[in-house]
Amino acid sequence: MCIVGGTGALGYGLAVRLGRAGVPVVIGSRDQGRAEEAAGRATADVPGASCTGLQNESAVRESDTVILSVPFRNQVENLANLNKALTSGQLLIDATVPLAAAFGGKATRSLGVWQGSAAQQARELLPEGVGIVSAFHTVSAALLSDLDHPLDEDVLLCGDGREDKARAAGLVQQIEGLRPVDCGPLEMARIIEQLTPLIIAINVRNKVRAGIKITGLE
Repeated sequence: MCIVGGTGALGYGLAVRLGRAGVPVVIGSRDQGRAEEAAGRATADVPGASCTGLQNESAVRESDTVILSVPFRNQVENLANLNKALTSGQLLIDATVPLAAAFGGKATRSLGVWQGSAAQQARELLPEGVGIVSAFHTVSAALLSDLDHPLDEDVLLCGDGREDKARAAGLVQQIEGLRPVDCGPLEMARIIEQLTPLIIAINVRNKVRAGIKITGLE
């Protein structure tokens, strides 16, 4: 699998956690050198991990599952550039959050998206046959990168394809301490994405790195 935006905080955190779980990871970046540098750091942090760095289009062609972990302002550009690299049967896991911080505003404020959510915007830009699931919006990038910190939280995901959600859930379960929770169709992304600025506000006010845990589930 590959992580487009794997040089950023969330993408890198997912890379090292998945790498430690034995999942081969390709870190993608617009710049080949930056991708290779991040892959080198990941391998140093997790000896024995299978982690390589490639330019985004090449990284996507190498993978059946793609995590998109880029700032909201870069989402459309990245998907437009990847249009010919993405093919039917692949799964895109979108972790984009429409935060106002992407355009110089506050990280505790979100932006309106015409389609309803960043994930729904992404769906309009994908080639036919490429599945999409929205996930990883409430997991702390800092905690993911801190391999000494045990995780114990839920990953809320949504999507319109049952098999797509099962594939995404299987990937989440590879990371020890994370539990996938199916929240329904992709339209629920408009709610899930709004939880990111809420978590940021809680963390800032209480000086913690909180996550989300859904009670009452087996």
